[in-house]
Amino acid sequence: MADRSAQDRIVELTDPDDPRLADYRDLRDVELRKHLEAEHGLFLAEGEKVVRRAVQAGYDARSFLMAPRWLDGLADVLDASTGPVYVLPEALIERVTGFHVHRGALASLRRRPLPDLDEVLAGARSVLVLEDLVDHTNVGAVFRSGAALGFDAVLLSPRCADPLYRRSIKVGMGAVFSTPWTRLPDWYDALPELSRRGFTTVALTLGADSVPIEDAVAGVDRLALVLGSEGHGLSSRWESSADRRAVIPMAAGIDSLNVAAASAVACYAAARR
Repeated sequence: MADRSAQDRIVELTDPDDPRLADYRDLRDVELRKHLEAEHGLFLAEGEKVVRRAVQAGYDARSFLMAPRWLDGLADVLDASTGPVYVLPEALIERVTGFHVHRGALASLRRRPLPDLDEVLAGARSVLVLEDLVDHTNVGAVFRSGAALGFDAVLLSPRCADPLYRRSIKVGMGAVFSTPWTRLPDWYDALPELSRRGFTTVALTLGADSVPIEDAVAGVDRLALVLGSEGHGLSSRWESSADRRAVIPMAAGIDSLNVAAASAVACYAAARR
């Protein structure tokens, strides 16, 4: 519990240029935000449900920013935290963030050190492995599909987009808070390493030897489902080093789904194996 109640930590502000609001500025500027968040070890959660899930998952709040109407609904979350609660009219919040925060509540939270691979894979039966997904929205959607369909963890290649970026978290509805994840330390031998650990790696690809996803996952105990980037798909290294290659059968004239939709279909097939 917090040392002081939320009521004691509420700070009503009238100046959108107040330096205490630095964590929340220019949220549409992706490159600026990446630099700022890495430098200060923070990330942002947006919306009542996502803020609640982040705090319930144990993330430490640096501060909160919200319109007055959200204070009552988040009172229990604010009481369980220690950061100051900055309150501004919604029009001024928009001037701080650069867009209309229609769900009215934001939190700046401290990042944690990433766990190692052993910790993330301990007891896992089904994991998602992402190579070079650079779109934050897609990363969030994949996390959400995996969490909804019973996957135990997510592994990311070094160049994947940040799952703790605001858009990723929002699209994933906070699934990143409940799903263990980390970045792979070795891109080149990532899939052979998973095979050595007892996983069957199944790469979703249009390769010539790909079989329908239901057949590829049939009989697999520990599954690592591998998804590639939005444009070119998997690298030749990852495609060739996977144990199996799979495809989602399509109607004539359509060769593939986007990675967010493909992940949902593939996770569903894997969950039924």
